[in-house]
Amino acid sequence: MTKILAGITTSVDGFIAGPDDGPGKGLGAGGERLHYWVFGGPWTYDDEPRGEPTGEDAAWLADAIGRIGAVVGGRNTYEASRRWGGKNPWGLPFFIVTHRPQEEPDGGAFTFVSGVPEAIEQAAAAAGDKDVHVMGGADVIRQALETGVVDELTIIIAPVVLGGGKRLFEGFSRSIELEHIGVRQSPFATFIDYRVKDG
Repeated sequence: MTKILAGITTSVDGFIAGPDDGPGKGLGAGGERLHYWVFGGPWTYDDEPRGEPTGEDAAWLADAIGRIGAVVGGRNTYEASRRWGGKNPWGLPFFIVTHRPQEEPDGGAFTFVSGVPEAIEQAAAAAGDKDVHVMGGADVIRQALETGVVDELTIIIAPVVLGGGKRLFEGFSRSIELEHIGVRQSPFATFIDYRVKDG
């Protein structure tokens, strides 16, 4: 049965992006450190990342990708990544939540959907016997958790304190009980997997 998975990287102080995030600086000022684990080490906005994850980072990513049949992301993440250059970075059905789906280009790399429930429903249909990954940003993950559809939540904690930016649970209004189901650690991140017990 298809599960709905949500996962995102945060700083130790709970920020998923530093201050002033946006196109060309998707993780905000200083936020590159959040994704050192993705690229095998330090990188900057001025020097595009070229590396690959290694060790436990690569193992977690391989396990996660092996389970996923479709992805849901938010419009802000899509814009901050410069629309991934019009190329789907996952190579899987990718649903972008936006308030203006009818205005989006029809290039086939992404499907634009008007709400989180609709995006998850369409992604579940497209995933076949695999799972759906809700990748963020934070608002999309909060909405998915608030609607109670998330089965598992992964919080990836980067060893950095950003001191400001966008918080994962800013304005979140619901109490959710989580069950710890796994942890991995590398020099660049700690991956904590939870089952959402009342999702």
